[in-house]
Amino acid sequence: MTTADLIVLDATVYTANPAHPLASALAVAGGRLLAVGSNADALAHLGQDTVVRNLDGAFLLPGLVDVHNHHALAGKTDLYELSFSATASLEQILDAVRDYAAALPADGWVLGGSWGSGLMDALATDAARARLDKASGGRPVMLSDDSKHNRWVSSRALELAGITAASDPGAGGVILLDPVSGSASGVLLEAAGIPVEAALSRTHSLTAEQHRRCSQRGIEILASHGVTAFQDAAASLPILQSLKSLDDAGELNSWVVSSLTVNDQIFGYDPVGEELVARGEEFRSEHHRPDFVKIFLDGVPPARTGAFLEPFLPDDEHGAHFCGTTTMPPEELLGWLRSTASRGLSAKIHCTGDASARLVLDTVAQLRAEGFTETRYQIAHGQFVAESDLARFAELGVAADISPFIWFPGVIPDAIASVLPAERAERMQPNRSLIDTGALVAGGSDWPVSESPNAWEGIQGLVTRADPHGVFPGTLWAEQAITLEEAIAAFTINAATAMGLGAETGSLEAGKSADFVLLDRNPFESPIETLIQAQALETWFAGRKVFDRGGAAAG
Repeated sequence: MTTADLIVLDATVYTANPAHPLASALAVAGGRLLAVGSNADALAHLGQDTVVRNLDGAFLLPGLVDVHNHHALAGKTDLYELSFSATASLEQILDAVRDYAAALPADGWVLGGSWGSGLMDALATDAARARLDKASGGRPVMLSDDSKHNRWVSSRALELAGITAASDPGAGGVILLDPVSGSASGVLLEAAGIPVEAALSRTHSLTAEQHRRCSQRGIEILASHGVTAFQDAAASLPILQSLKSLDDAGELNSWVVSSLTVNDQIFGYDPVGEELVARGEEFRSEHHRPDFVKIFLDGVPPARTGAFLEPFLPDDEHGAHFCGTTTMPPEELLGWLRSTASRGLSAKIHCTGDASARLVLDTVAQLRAEGFTETRYQIAHGQFVAESDLARFAELGVAADISPFIWFPGVIPDAIASVLPAERAERMQPNRSLIDTGALVAGGSDWPVSESPNAWEGIQGLVTRADPHGVFPGTLWAEQAITLEEAIAAFTINAATAMGLGAETGSLEAGKSADFVLLDRNPFESPIETLIQAQALETWFAGRKVFDRGGAAAG
């Protein structure tokens, strides 16, 4: 019998394996789980050099899995950018810019975010841009909103990007104009901000080592929250290169599934599309799997760039019958999904409106009929799904990639309520209905769109349908609450399965990777409204401790 490197005894082990949900011990060798069961099961692997730990009943669960984040962007924000809360007022944002800019050279860029969607109208004026110019000392400024789809930029940034009121905003982009002067206000929606990204890259690009450090820092932060596997929702070439470099050096402390960016509405990546997709296999390694593509099929509802079956509320620019549009016609989406499926690539598709979600379901139905039965499809976000489409997720094997962090009662739902009729705005994220129809519901943070990748924030909100921070009152479609067991599954085995990692991680079972978290509490014995406070005391990946709250992150 194989001798264990590590045996953990007398723990409360929550396995996330429905067949055997609870255990008291586990044994690890070579980064894999040898046994998950009783103390006797684990001790059967005891050897002369085995390290034995007794946890005295402490709670152990699988490493958490995040099906949707932007780890390198979050790492870059942490290391190199200005950060403020989406609840910050205009005055607070300007104060933050002023303090940050003071330490920069005269031509240094002020980069960061995230301003709340509800501020969009207040920012889209010449007066607001003038205040931003003054706060930054005339420097170029580019600040993202809470969706990371839209930007507020300074006059200098507009100048460097060559943007005026007459500029082409790009497919799906909008240059918001000052309502009095008609000049470019500095608020740029979707693709309209890409020229600013291009201007930035000409004067302020990261080195390969800095990109690597961004990925590494993002993964360090994820480990501190107990996350041992994640899907990067829109990977660029530098991100792919960084992940491969880290894994080759034995420094990638997480399973990573990358989504190769097909169309870029917001980031300014180069290359994207076929040029990037064709190179994906170069970056495959033991723990990094470039197995998905990412398609942005619409934008975000607050900017009226989501695609809906029924109209937005009327406004002067769009009239009374505007439903939004998809970024590509049905035949182009089908072409991309057919082409990538033929190469064994699965797809994550960003959909915030019910029309875009329906288009994905219709397209997957055609692909399934053509014999593409193994490729995985995820509808990312899916805040709004037509009732008649709910059962189709399970029927077609489409996973729901949900982001509870960004739809609690809060800034983004308030902004959505300003552009959709109340009876529709209040019916977001039908997770109970999806689960009841057999759909695979997988949890994602969308960090750094969310301020933290703390899965317990998402888990608490999935159960309560209330703001875990207690800042915003009320609940959001409380009938769609799910159980604690279901919510934990969303951030463990369900997310791993949706990513194609279900055989490797997501539950504690013999043969799987030894990815587990020592938590500071038993969530099943804690008040539900306190789960957001849960902390990882230790995080283990592939049998190695990669985070210890009592000390520094471990290698």
